[in-house]
Order: sequence, then structure tokens, then C-alpha cells
Amino acid sequence: MSEVVNKSILVVGGGMSGLTAAIEAAETGYEVYIIEKEPYLGGRVTRMHQYFPKLCPPNCGLEINFRRIKANPGVHLFTMSNITKIEGKEGNYTIHVNTEPRYINENCTACGECAKVCETEIPNPFNADMDKIKAAYLPHPFAFPMRYVIAPEIAGSDEGKKCADACKYGAIELDMQPKETILNVGAVIWATGWTPYDYTKIKYYGSGKYANVISNVMMERIASPTGPTEGKIVRQSDGKEVKKVAFVQCAGSRDENHLPYCSGVCCLASLKQATYIREAYPDSEVYIFYIDIRARGKFEDFYTKVEKDENIHLIKGKVGLITEDSKTKDLTVQAENQETGEILKLSVDMVVLATGIVPNSDDAKSVADILCDDDGFILPDVETLGQYGAGCVCRPMDVAASVQDATAGALKAIQSTVRR
Repeated sequence: MSEVVNKSILVVGGGMSGLTAAIEAAETGYEVYIIEKEPYLGGRVTRMHQYFPKLCPPNCGLEINFRRIKANPGVHLFTMSNITKIEGKEGNYTIHVNTEPRYINENCTACGECAKVCETEIPNPFNADMDKIKAAYLPHPFAFPMRYVIAPEIAGSDEGKKCADACKYGAIELDMQPKETILNVGAVIWATGWTPYDYTKIKYYGSGKYANVISNVMMERIASPTGPTEGKIVRQSDGKEVKKVAFVQCAGSRDENHLPYCSGVCCLASLKQATYIREAYPDSEVYIFYIDIRARGKFEDFYTKVEKDENIHLIKGKVGLITEDSKTKDLTVQAENQETGEILKLSVDMVVLATGIVPNSDDAKSVADILCDDDGFILPDVETLGQYGAGCVCRPMDVAASVQDATAGALKAIQSTVRR
């Protein structure tokens, strides 16, 4: 006898993988719910300056996906939300969703009047805390949904009331409370993405101690026109323009003390970021210290193109030590050139650490029967159907591969919701 199952699908995570899985499922007629912990969709891709290898802005691809979501009434969004409990089995899950208060309702037009009267500033997570934003803020200029957020720091204060009085549309609700929603779905797709490895843990590189030693994620935001320096690539210590920059590959990766695995995309990210510097400063010199360059398949042409730049120097060698001149804040990078045997001591203005991908699988492991490998990446579990991983939470991959993997995840979820 066949069993009737629930025909809706839950997607946890609103980054590129989650958006793709949700759209692909919804456009085949399924009801889809997207759960996202941030106040906006787009995930890590929204924080990129450019994609490789075409070096185009990511908002192009995101805008198309946002348009498809807005056009499909079968897609339902829960931002600032997380899963607290999952019950049931394949074909029939009960999902408990907790939504934190945004203190802004759907009347918001993103006019910004609340921010004009707000004086309190808070660290800006979108820019890796390198600058500050008002406590009444739009998460970023391309935010979807295009709606402000009132930080809890001022929600119950006189300043919060001042923001509410400035709103002409009645969009600010300072008495909002956390809300629980219960959903019934037939399958779950975990597309919770990744977090950059904490570069401050790599002490021998002066991470977190030397202002001009930054991570690749920070570099991406610095190069962006919407970043903390409005796209000007300058040092954190003094705002000085950079003329000599070193990239350190495998910073904490392929290292048993940090991340034992290779994240696959870091080499290409550094090659891409080297082009940012060369474009900004035509007389600049860039040095990339690497163990081996991983630019497979179609990305080989991109590697070859960057390699031809005479001012970009690829040095095969693991950086052993980085020191700082306490007066000038210049950095000295020490490494052995494995091809020549020479010990190099290179003085540079800034060092960019290519840190790896850490899967955001903790939420899945805490509420669901999800299998992960020793590094935290979600494994395919043929014994327990109904819940599937998609994108970088399964393994390190670039954006294009994430889209393909998410499409496969959508197909698996659909198969879990057919009549059995």
C-alpha cells in the first residue's frame, strides 16, 4: 500500500547553494521554505568582490536568483532564523523554527530615516568587523530582503524610540519577540555553507597581532566598493597604499594543528586577489608563496593568465615566519624557495593569509541525525534518507560546483517526497 508523504521541502541556508536548491525545487512545483540565520540571503557570495575566472561581480548571478524567488509564490523565507528541533522521518518531518526579532516589519522601504537619527555604532559583521555601522542598519547595499534591522543593543532604549518616531511607515516594532514556527515538510536540504578558518589562531604568522596581516576574506571586503575602505586597497595600520604584498597559501591548511585538508579554492582566490592589487596599483609587486598551485580543469587558463604578469611572482615555498617592524609596521616574510634553495627575507607592506573553508555543520549535527566526517563535512548517508547536504557543507568547492551540487540536492529531496 502506498504512503502519502508531505510535498514540501525545507532548505536550511540561504547562500548560493541554498538559493539554488530552493529555486530548482520550487520551479518544479514544490512548496519550499528557506531558513537563513542572517537578515539577508546570498551567504558568502554577497561578500565577494569578484568571481574567478571571469572577474565579474557576484551580484549579477544573485540578482537573477532573487528575481526568480520573488516571482515564485511557492518560496517562503525565514531570515534571522534557525532550526531548534526536527522530528519525524523521510516524507514527514516536523520542524521547529526560531526567528529572532528584527524589530522591523514588512512596511520598511529602506528609506534610511531611522539610521539618520541613530547615534550608536556596532561592529559590522558584513565587513569582517573592520568598520562600524549604525545600530539601525541595512545589512549591505544589495540586501535581500531590502529591509533594515534594529540591533538589540538599542531596541529597548530611548534611541530605539527615536528611530521608531523617525519612521513614516510604521515599520519599526520595538516590542517584537522571538517567534517559533512549526513546519511540516517531506525532506530537508542542509545548505549551511562555510566559515573561514580563524586566522588569529595561526600565531606564528602574527595573525591578530600585526595589523597588516589579514585574511583572504578580509582582503575580499577591502577590495570591494561596498567594503570598509570603499574599494581602496590600503593597510589596516595606517591607511597607506600598498606597493608590495605577499600572499601566504595554505595558511593553517594541510596542517594537523589547524585544518588537515586542502580547501581547493584558496589558490584561485589568491590569484584573483593578486589581480585586484595589480589593477589598483600598476607599479605594485605581488608575491605568492605556495606549496603547489591547484587550478584544475577550466581554471588552468586563469592561472596561466595571472602567471604571465611580470609583477606577480609565484614562489614555491612554505612561509615559516612573519615579523613586524614596530615603527613602520612593515612586515618581513621568511621562507625557503624550494626551487632554488635560497632563504628569502622579503619586506612587504601587507600579508594576506589564504585561510581555508570550515563547514557550518554544527547546527545540523545538534538537531538532526546527520553523519559527518572527522573534519565536519556532511557525508551522504544511504541508510537515512530524507535529509541531504548541499554545497560547501559537504566538501570545499567553488561557486559553480556548489550550484551543481545544490541542484543534485534538490533532486534527492524531490525523490524523498514522491508517493511510496
